[in-house]
Parts: sequence; C-alpha cells; structure tokens
Amino acid sequence: MLISLGQILFGAIFVLLGADRLTEGAVAVAERLRIPQIVIGLTVVAMGTSMPEFTVSLAAALKGTPDLAVGNVVGSNVFNAFAIVGVAAMIAPMTILRLTVKRDLPFALVASLLLVVFGLDGYIGRVDATVLLLLFVAYMIITVRQARTEGSGEESTGAETARPKQRLWLSVFWLVVGLGALVFGSSQFVDGASAMAKSFGVSEAVIGLTIVAIGTSLPELATSVVAARKGNSGIAMGNVIGSNVFNILFIIGTTGVISPMRISGITSVDYMMLVLSMLALWLFSYTRLRIERWEGGALLAVFLGYLGWLLYQVV
Repeated sequence: MLISLGQILFGAIFVLLGADRLTEGAVAVAERLRIPQIVIGLTVVAMGTSMPEFTVSLAAALKGTPDLAVGNVVGSNVFNAFAIVGVAAMIAPMTILRLTVKRDLPFALVASLLLVVFGLDGYIGRVDATVLLLLFVAYMIITVRQARTEGSGEESTGAETARPKQRLWLSVFWLVVGLGALVFGSSQFVDGASAMAKSFGVSEAVIGLTIVAIGTSLPELATSVVAARKGNSGIAMGNVIGSNVFNILFIIGTTGVISPMRISGITSVDYMMLVLSMLALWLFSYTRLRIERWEGGALLAVFLGYLGWLLYQVV
C-alpha cells in the first residue's frame, strides 16, 4: 500500500510539473509564431490545466482500466463545478459574463448530458468518441472566432509586451520536457491508483472519482483560487467551464477513438451528479449573473455530501 501511495504522489508531482512546463513552453512557442494572445488563452492555457486529466485518462484506458479513465473525467468535472467554484465563490462572490451564461454553460451541460447518454450502456466506442471530438472542434472554432472578433484591438497588450520572449529552442525544450514528465507521471499515477484499488478491494471507478479526480484537478483549483483572491472571478469561472468542456469532449473523445472503453463502475448517481453540477452552476449564474458566497457554500456542501456517499460505499 505504501508503494502504491508513493507512486501516486510521485506521479502527481511529475504530472503537475509537466503540465506547468508544457503550458509555458507552448505559450512561448505560440508567441514566437505570433499567434494572438486571446487564442493562446482559449486553447493552449485552457488545455494546459487539463493535461493531467488527459494523460492520466489516456494511460488508464491503454492499460486496460477504463473505469479509472472515465471516473477521472466525471470526478474531475464534479470537483471543478462543486468544490472549486464553491471555494472560489466563498473567497469572493463571482460575477459571471452574460456570454458565459448564454453559450458556455449550456454547452458544458449538453456535453455532460452526451457523456451520460453514451456511457449508460457501458460502452464508449469510436463513433461516440468521434461525435464528442467533432463537437469540441465546433466549440473551439465558435469560441476563438468570437474572441478574436471581440478582442481584435487588444492583441498587442497581452503577455507579448509584459515579458521578454523566450528563446525558441528553450521553449521547445520545455515543451518536450513537460510532455515527457506528463507521460511518465501519468503512468506512475495510474499504476499506483490501480494497485491501491486492488489492495483495498475498492473499485477502480471509485478511485478515479476521488483520489485521481481531485489529484488531476489541482491545476484548476490553484488557478481558480488565485484568480478569485485577486478579484478575477471571470478567469476562475472560465477556467472551470473550459476545463469541463475539454475534459468530456476532448479527453473522452480522444481516449475513446484511440481505445474504445467498456465501463461498469460508474453508477447512475455519478452521472446524475455530473449533470447536476452543470445545472446548478447555470441556474446560480442565470439568476443575477453572480454566484454569492452562500451559493458557493451550498455547492461545496453538495460535493462534500457526494464524497461522503462515495466513501460510505467503500465501507
């Protein structure tokens, strides 16, 4: 058990460091190629915080533990919406953009419902995964086009002038190092989590929904909490919504295309919590374009109740 726990911690460190280096390198390369800052933010940075979920889920599927792969995504999304937004809103009430309520939150809810529809029969095949990937491409095209239109006059005021450009070879070096750390760390993480599940007699789905999901969501947690403390609630909410859409459409989509998954450990309660998390965010945001502290507390309380229920199933 100690060896398994060590693998999980060791793997998590490599995954988080790898995600940080990969994102830094990718942003620097994108700047060198003169890609607009708004596009970098919506693609490279948003995807960077979800790289732990992606590499862990892909490694889990390839190693023959699909329950861990899907449980990681479902658990991460539930944690993001209930716990991260809950904590961020308790730190400082979150003001929500009208566009987020009209476009991003409904899209995240639709993505969640699609995963439920595809997953309830216990099999996510290549056709299901391809549909998710196509939706991801469509969402990114719409988002980037709208962002470029709205921010066309602000491209020169981003990080390009805020910091000196990194040498191209060094940017590529960090990108490669980050990718290597992610691959190695995710493999160790999955091996440790799978071994721990077997030693405790706990299903891989429960491990994925708890330890793995929370572990891979640490970048989102750190980003959103820091943003909330600085009063940047739009960044905090955008980070969560973007990550949740990316997790379902890109991660499950890509993983399912590469390795179709038969899942048995994800229950209807888990899927219900996934949909409820997005529905709750949408309703709280829709009322006054704002999530108050008490609403953040309610979200966090729901997550703690769900976590307690999962642990009760183990006992």
